Amino acid sequence: MRSRFEGPVSTIMIKLLSVAIFAGLFFVSNQQRGPDPDPSFNDVCWTDWFDRDNPSGSGDWETLSSLRIENPGKICPEPVAIEVQTLTGLSVAAAGDVIFTSDTTTGFVCRNADQSGRNCNDYRVRFTCPITFCDRRVCWTKWYDRDNPSGTGDWENLSSLHKENPGKICPKPVAIEVQTLTGLSVAAAGEVIFISNPTKGFVCRNQDQNSGMCLDYKVRFGCPC
Repeated sequence: MRSRFEGPVSTIMIKLLSVAIFAGLFFVSNQQRGPDPDPSFNDVCWTDWFDRDNPSGSGDWETLSSLRIENPGKICPEPVAIEVQTLTGLSVAAAGDVIFTSDTTTGFVCRNADQSGRNCNDYRVRFTCPITFCDRRVCWTKWYDRDNPSGTGDWENLSSLHKENPGKICPKPVAIEVQTLTGLSVAAAGEVIFISNPTKGFVCRNQDQNSGMCLDYKVRFGCPC
């Protein structure tokens, strides 16, 4: 007697059963995977590479504070990651140097004193920033020079500039640019700067200088367009 499961109907059932077994295995396989990568990692972007120092002195100092002063508006206020490599493209691990500091708060420092009978390699760094930092357009204010260094220093602080220029500077600037009245950048002027950021503004204190007095500076701020 012929079974009622033979023929075209039974063939269809076998195919359906095979599909169900495959789907079950696929589901189990997916359940055993680790967690997906943090989706927020896709919402970041990298800055340019920066190489502000070389190891001919005490070491290679790619500090975030100095990089901000020399590259106004090009590094976000709170980087989420740092990448470091030699100028020839080697990773820090491959270069084999003893590293003093490498983080998103201080930046990168390799000291010659920590190496065995040689200087550090020459490094460059870049930082990861929120994608909104890279996507945004920045509009610059006019230049402001509210103080001169005849007293304790040159205080181009944002709180005072806001009071003296109501409505002309956005409440929360995203970048700051500073130069002397003769057009020198802060790096070219070579002075010790106490504060230079878009949150507080700019301060150069006379007591920090070997010459005894700061140069006269002007500032402008980057605001969201």
